[in-house]
Amino acid sequence: MKTDTADQHWNEQWSKDEVEAKWLTPEEDVMVWAATLEDGAHILDLGAGVGRHAIWLAHQGFQVDALDAAPEGLAEIDKAGGVESHLGRMDALPFDDASFDHIVSWNVIYHGDEDILLRTIAEIRRVLKPGGTYLGTMLSKRRLPHEQAKAKGHEISRNTWVFETDSTDKKHPHYYCTAAELLALFSGFEVQWLEDREHEKPGSYHWHLQMERL
Repeated sequence: MKTDTADQHWNEQWSKDEVEAKWLTPEEDVMVWAATLEDGAHILDLGAGVGRHAIWLAHQGFQVDALDAAPEGLAEIDKAGGVESHLGRMDALPFDDASFDHIVSWNVIYHGDEDILLRTIAEIRRVLKPGGTYLGTMLSKRRLPHEQAKAKGHEISRNTWVFETDSTDKKHPHYYCTAAELLALFSGFEVQWLEDREHEKPGSYHWHLQMERL
């Protein structure tokens, strides 16, 4: 069973005439992280969407590649220019070993089951240079009761849930974890920062994390 299917939802979102402003605005965490990076660093935006981070990072003088499985989003990135775009899957990155100084992947890699997630993290580790940083998010298990209160859900495999809804991408598999489970997934990394944070909606808990590639 294929579980990394949420790009179907997002491709439809990116094809609309107007995209929500929040998907066009860089996250403060990304801007703070970028300020710590070396000038001209080579960065991969993994799951770039319509390029809110990739385009902003390119404007800061970084060399940026953007990868996504949704072509409609990449088309918007190409219109903006300044970023090398790639259509591909997160668990099979089309890049050489140690290609990037740093990687950002915001609200992306939890879209799939544990097998997809482990392959994706292995690919992140492979294409990231030793000493490079990974900035990203994961879904917290603290969020699950709030999702279950909104729609009927099914755990299709360990920590992987789908919900009976047509209004969000939660009808596609999403992975939820505790801090201990998250750290176990990131073999070959040292944690630099980890925080369970509620986003704009009540109960919308995400892990925010920064890792260093060993």
